[in-house]
Amino acid sequence: MNISWANKLPIPLYHLYHWLRNIWHDCPPVGWVNLGSLGRVKPISQDFGFDRGLPVDRYYIENFLARHAKDIQGHVLEIKEPLYTYKFGGDRITKSDILHVEAGNPKATIVADLTNADHLLSDTFDCILLTQTLQFIYDVPAAIKTLHRILKPGGVLLVTVSGISQISSEDMERWGQYWSFTTLSTQRLFKEVFDQDKVEVTAYGNVLSAIAFLHGLATKELEQSKLDYHDPEYQVLISARAVK
Repeated sequence: MNISWANKLPIPLYHLYHWLRNIWHDCPPVGWVNLGSLGRVKPISQDFGFDRGLPVDRYYIENFLARHAKDIQGHVLEIKEPLYTYKFGGDRITKSDILHVEAGNPKATIVADLTNADHLLSDTFDCILLTQTLQFIYDVPAAIKTLHRILKPGGVLLVTVSGISQISSEDMERWGQYWSFTTLSTQRLFKEVFDQDKVEVTAYGNVLSAIAFLHGLATKELEQSKLDYHDPEYQVLISARAVK
């Protein structure tokens, strides 16, 4: 047994010591916090953590899609590239379409702006995967109306949006990055278009995963139990499942 100097204290001082230690562990006094490698004004990675492994937000995105994998079936629409269609849909996919806002993307089968897409047929898709896209669209309500229209009755829209996040400078320059979301704003936006009882909104993240994500740390650099702890006051990622 390892006996420290504290064990030699008189009983009242021993209990006082442990009481103070527990308080300081939960909330260290001013001047006692050691920021270590995080005490810098430049992030450890400016690439969201992709250069170190799986980014924190991608961990939450994939957890969300895995939970709703059975929704990813039939005729599926995804944005920019089929990143998740087959990963989570597998042999349930009968047809895959990829939408991009401008011509020139060789993976795209559809060129359209979701805010002005009258040429897209209504009641077409069984599932739409819209990950990390709405923050780059200024007229979000118009985009959601289009998404609702092109879903088949009973079709499912699976959406993720950024809460606490750095700015993507490349996307900011190319399309514009307009929004960060909360569960409240996400609920209001989708419940204005979809039936209220068919919208499910969830937040992922906590203060530690938010700090890690802002610094560009990878998922493997955090304990899974700490990644999976969700504090509604620190919303790193927001997901929405909406059924037409």
